This record gives sequence, structure tokens and C-alpha cells, in this order.
Amino acid sequence: MHYRHDSTQLFPALESDTDFQASPDSTEITIKVTEIECLSEKEQSDRLHLEYQVARAFYQAGKALIELSSRKLYRSTHKTFEEYCKDKFGFERRYAYRLIEASRVIENLITMCPNWTQNEIENGTFVMPRDSVQVLPTNESQVRPLVPLEPEVQFQAWQLSVQETGGKVPSARLVKSIVEKIQQQTILPDSYKIGEVCQIIANNKPKVQPQTSVWGIITSKKESSIEVTTWKGECQVKIEKLKSLEYTDAECKYMQQLCQRLRRLSLVPNLDLTVHWLLSGLGKQLQPCLTPVQEKLLTVLEQEYNILWE
Repeated sequence: MHYRHDSTQLFPALESDTDFQASPDSTEITIKVTEIECLSEKEQSDRLHLEYQVARAFYQAGKALIELSSRKLYRSTHKTFEEYCKDKFGFERRYAYRLIEASRVIENLITMCPNWTQNEIENGTFVMPRDSVQVLPTNESQVRPLVPLEPEVQFQAWQLSVQETGGKVPSARLVKSIVEKIQQQTILPDSYKIGEVCQIIANNKPKVQPQTSVWGIITSKKESSIEVTTWKGECQVKIEKLKSLEYTDAECKYMQQLCQRLRRLSLVPNLDLTVHWLLSGLGKQLQPCLTPVQEKLLTVLEQEYNILWE
């Protein structure tokens, strides 16, 4: 294309796929337009696969750390997993566990996506649906706000974040904002009632899994939190951190009395360490009764410390 200008003027910026040449002695400018080449179906598939490999680097790192930790493959050179990560990769303790937590979230998002399968992703043979593109996180910080959520809520929060950006990868700040909105809108289930026995769900910490959480008695309810009494005392718990044990009314009444007994014993000054072990075990036991041996041990301890119970 040729354009001739008789007076000096500013020219608009040209796209990166164009080039122009101007003669210093003439106002004639020649613009060369480069045609954008379309990728073949195979090239498009390869591009998507390679882009995914780049984006999932932190995901693969987390999976590798899980195996290194679970199999203790660091034991020939280091005493602890934390020391190994620090010396080998320069990871601070918390960052290694964040990668592990993030990889578990990614696996959940992949599993819940209706368009891809794990095998297709691993082999790079997946086909991207034209009307539904699954966008996955590209760094650990985008995943971090999703970690404490239940799997279904993780998927919901991520999908809402992607929709908010028009199908692009959302920022960590946006994901955190979406998660906070979901948590604020959580409605207290009608099944929760005063006196009910619930389990307090612990945070997912790879080093201590599987972990059984303590049980407690609901003593009051608010919009987004519940006050629960355990053998250690009272605490405010977010709704999403509670799980009903679905005990009968009679079982709940029995556990309420047991909670009071354990609580009274825990308040004894200079309590022997053995007693703490027993209280901790009973405080995590998810069954609505004591065995005959447990009842006998508890009764003996109450007599030992002069705790009257009727």
C-alpha cells in the first residue's frame, strides 16, 4: 500500500505485524503488512499443551514434594523435610507446604472440570471445547485463597473468578475477594442447633495428615460463626469449619455431660501429663459413648482429683 502526504503530520502507531519504510527525501511511505498465519489443528493442540506445561510448573513441584515427603526420600541426607527443602531448593518451610496444598487444589479443579480428564492432560491429547475453555491457575498465590475451602466450593470460587475476568486467569487478589464473598453469603444450615455435637475441621496441613479434629457442643449461633465448647474451653468457629456428627438427642445429651466432665478435669492445677493424653484422645473420639475401660479410667481420675460428678 502507498500513501502520499504533502505536509508533515504525525502517523498513528502501527501494529507489531506491520512494517514501514520512509525515504528521507520524499514524503512517500511504503507500508508492508504481514499476514497473520493461522495454526493448524495439530499446532493449536501443541501450543495449548505447552502453555499448560508452563502454567502447571508449580503444580508439578507440589506433586513432587508430596512424594518426597510421604516416602521420606530426603532421609539419607537430612533429618527433616523442612531442612531438606531449605538446603535443596531454597524453600522456606511455609512455601514448600503451600506448593503441596496448591497442587491438591489443582487436582481437585481438574477432577471437577467436565471437559478434561487427568489422562488427557498428562498425555497432552485433550481437545479444547470451542464453547467451554477450562482456565487453570498459573501460580501458587492464585490458589492460596482456595485452600481452606471444601472441594466443591473451591471449584465454585475459581469458576466465578474466571467469569469475572471474562475467561482469563484471575489475579490472586480477585480470587481472595470472591472467596470472601462466598464465605459471607454462607447461610447457617437449619440442622445446626444449640446442644448439637459437631466436629471442628482442622486445616489441611500435609505434615500432620490424616488428622482427626476435636468435637464440641454448640452453645450459641451467629450469622457466620458458632460458639463451640470443647474439653479445652469455648471457641468461635466459622461455619465452614464445622461438621455435624448427626447424633440423636439422647447421644447429644450424653456427650454434653461428657464434655463437662472432661472440661472440669482439664482445669485441675498441675495435671499429670498422662491425664492430658487421655483428655486429648477422648476429645477427638468421634463416637457417642465411652467404652467400659474409658469410663473406668475417667472415673478413677475424677476420684483421684476429688471431682464430684453425679
